Amino acid sequence: MSLTAKILVVGATGYLGQHIVKELRVQGASFKALVRNPNKLEALGLDSSQIVKAQVTDPNQLIGQFCDIDVVISCLGITRQRDAVTYMDVDYQANLNVLEAAEKSGVKKFIYISAFGAERHQNVRLLAAKERFARKLLSSNALKPCVIRPNGFFSDLKEIYNMTAKGKGYLFGQDGVRVNPIHGADLARFCIEAIGRTELELAVGGPEVLSTREMIELSFSAQRTEPKIVVLPDLVRKVGLVVAKRLPEKWGGSAEFFLTKMAQDAITPRYGQQTLGDYYVRCFNEEHSGKQ
Repeated sequence: MSLTAKILVVGATGYLGQHIVKELRVQGASFKALVRNPNKLEALGLDSSQIVKAQVTDPNQLIGQFCDIDVVISCLGITRQRDAVTYMDVDYQANLNVLEAAEKSGVKKFIYISAFGAERHQNVRLLAAKERFARKLLSSNALKPCVIRPNGFFSDLKEIYNMTAKGKGYLFGQDGVRVNPIHGADLARFCIEAIGRTELELAVGGPEVLSTREMIELSFSAQRTEPKIVVLPDLVRKVGLVVAKRLPEKWGGSAEFFLTKMAQDAITPRYGQQTLGDYYVRCFNEEHSGKQ
């Protein structure tokens, strides 16, 4: 299956979804984007024929939306909760609504972007919802499933930049954990390449393996300031995790995910070209453009 296939991107206004839409446009692919609010996609240059407006939490709104689609790429999920919906409402149930509509319409392949290590952390509410859907997708006999498990986004690591911009960087343990995060543009290309691959599950990360300390140092360097790093005992992380787990998802879900991931190294097959140091430099330049 190639880019001659008709593709539907679900969750197209999110961080990764927008990168996938941009890359599909660059490659001249035939695609549509399913969204709740089309304004962001119109700003990217999509015309009305490429935009499908529907609320994925309502299965009735998905009826008939997949009739001419060969491949679905779903980046649907909650990063930070703003509405009353839960991880299970979106990361699981909304994706399940999309899957069932795709199966009924004869879609040939369904690509879902989950998270690396989700299968090992079912006590984390966000990851439990993602993995529950991933298992449902992988059990489908009506289409070809593919679960992509990226190892963290550069956009999430903007929090390190924001932290160091206040003057100090904090980490658990002397060096923290080692990971190889990936830029959204690189991950978008990987997701599109997966259309033609046969693997059921694919783990992926960026080209560099970095410790938390190295990430903090890159952020200070991008801001042209001397590193000021405070090492916290891992007990602080453990206590914070206990507290986060007891809070409602809206307040504790993101912290629960972050503090769990800070417990061990997570290194995946390397892909892409963009580096975190360059990303932090771009953050700095964007922040200071026009301030001269």
